[in-house]
Amino acid sequence: MAARGELVLASGRRARLDGLRWPDDPAAAEAARAWLAGFAGRPLATREAPEPDRWGRIALDAATQEDEPVDLAGGLVAAGLAPVDAGEADSLCRPGLLALEDAARRAGRGLWAESPPVPVEEAARLSGMAGRFAVVEGRVRSVGERERRTYLNFAPFGQEGVTVTVSKRTWRIMLERGFSAVALRGRRVRARGVVELWRWPTLDIGAAEMIEMLDEEQAQRR
Repeated sequence: MAARGELVLASGRRARLDGLRWPDDPAAAEAARAWLAGFAGRPLATREAPEPDRWGRIALDAATQEDEPVDLAGGLVAAGLAPVDAGEADSLCRPGLLALEDAARRAGRGLWAESPPVPVEEAARLSGMAGRFAVVEGRVRSVGERERRTYLNFAPFGQEGVTVTVSKRTWRIMLERGFSAVALRGRRVRARGVVELWRWPTLDIGAAEMIEMLDEEQAQRR
């Protein structure tokens, strides 16, 4: 296995597991690597994306070929060893991974024991995570729909705070799923992506599944 969770297949091709983000934290990354290393040398059943990514890696789903097969991506997520992430894809090909992550987060497994979702009120903390992947939770204060992007603002107007930006194409998909400006305003949501610094911390969302609505009962339990 190569760095950052890359799989080296018997053919020599490099691959990555689809639907998850390799941990940024070195200790969490080592735990994930050790878990995967336990399956080294085993034959795999795979489903591959038609084209490699820009680094020449194959995105794939992989499970061991055994009487009780182990889903590698699902196993990592269920153990709390990696968060769900669509990466640069327009959609999350395996939305069921979100339920596995939710169970791991509720149980405080793996990285969720030390790194639960960051409240959007902790903007200074998120600023210190620039360039790193983050999962945030908070209440949408306002929604700004523009020609090319939609902005979900988590701070009152005029105050510094976290913003989530959504591309035009992704916003159209979200509208089809009921994520309108009216539906989102005032609601608690969970969003995930790489933190960028503009005037304040910003997460740019490329796939609609990277934003989840939280009902109030769920929010109180977290």
